[in-house]
Amino acid sequence: MKFSLFLLLSTALSAEQVGPWHLDALKNTVPAMKWVRQDQPVHSLTYAGGKYRGHETEVFAFYASPSTLGLAKPGAKFPGVVCIHGGGGTAFAEWVHLWAKRGYAAIAMDLNGSRPPEPTYGPDGMPKSNAHDQKTRIRLPNGGPPHGHAEKFDCVNTPDTSDDWPFHAAASVMRAHSLLRSFPEVDAEHTALTGISWGGYTTCLVASLDDRFKAAVPVYGCGFLHEGESVQKPSIDKLDPVHRALWVKEYDPGSLLPRCRVPIFFVNGTNDVHYVLDSYMKSYAVVPGEKQMRIQVKMPHGHPPGWAPQEIGLFIDSKCRGGSALPVPSKPVIQGDHATVTCESVTALKSANLHFTTDTALRSKREWKTVPATISGKTITATKPPAEANSWFFTIFDERDAMVSTEVVLTP
Repeated sequence: MKFSLFLLLSTALSAEQVGPWHLDALKNTVPAMKWVRQDQPVHSLTYAGGKYRGHETEVFAFYASPSTLGLAKPGAKFPGVVCIHGGGGTAFAEWVHLWAKRGYAAIAMDLNGSRPPEPTYGPDGMPKSNAHDQKTRIRLPNGGPPHGHAEKFDCVNTPDTSDDWPFHAAASVMRAHSLLRSFPEVDAEHTALTGISWGGYTTCLVASLDDRFKAAVPVYGCGFLHEGESVQKPSIDKLDPVHRALWVKEYDPGSLLPRCRVPIFFVNGTNDVHYVLDSYMKSYAVVPGEKQMRIQVKMPHGHPPGWAPQEIGLFIDSKCRGGSALPVPSKPVIQGDHATVTCESVTALKSANLHFTTDTALRSKREWKTVPATISGKTITATKPPAEANSWFFTIFDERDAMVSTEVVLTP
């Protein structure tokens, strides 16, 4: 009887499914792959994807590590990172090169069923590519769904999930993770993922589905896209009520983030038009596990601005390489005439600011004001924002000039 119960429990656990994703297969199967090119610092490859409209697919990816860059001795092992591009993006050779220089084995895949050109290299050894120009990319003969709005939203109108871009995107990332973990030079137990814009959206999905990661950093992307001022909302609202509810249930990260137990670091700007601050804070709030935040006043939106913040690497280092953690502030409060927050930090705190807005225009159009705050031990204090302020938060810098922020306090 006990043995039969054990078999039943084992079968249930091994057959875990969330929405359309069969997690046991995605996490326990290494996809077939083939190298396209290995004679440059950044290697290129393809690996097997999921079925799309009845046919098998393959996914293109760039891969780099300290070994491919000639910076490591034979036999060295490295933590891994998976890089997820945003809308209009592709696999970026310079992105995996950046992570390889940091000491990681990195993979970046194309989630548009296509591939970018191979990079060239300058005298400094840095990859140079015109991959940011969409016209340079080539559609794969057996590529998966393109990342257009129809494939992201209208796809839910068909009963077959194999033509749904969100389904393929998250599955392709998990397959890339399984592939990365299989490489002999990768420390399979210390991997992270980060994504930009739609890649940040996908990071939220994957961090909620794949518990093998030790850290996740969604940049811009979040859930609750069916609410507020997100530019994605009209596409969701065009769906009939039944399919709108289905899309929100299956593919809005707000429905999956309550599952997230991977330490997660949210990075965004105050005025982002694609992933609006209200939706961002709702996404942050539903995560039950370890979470931190970096909100920058008017952070620009794009791929290079999205992978530039040093805090992304520091957060992942702290989870995968024993690096010093980022400061961890508490929730800010008003006490009398002051706004205060406490902050735990293994590094010395250097400076802090209070940011607030009294504007009532669209979130993407609001002007913010910044005032300096005072640090006394673990306590940070500033004159409280004016009564008409509808949004406010602190940013805190440590001795590395690494910035974190508190939660953003939103008032009606």
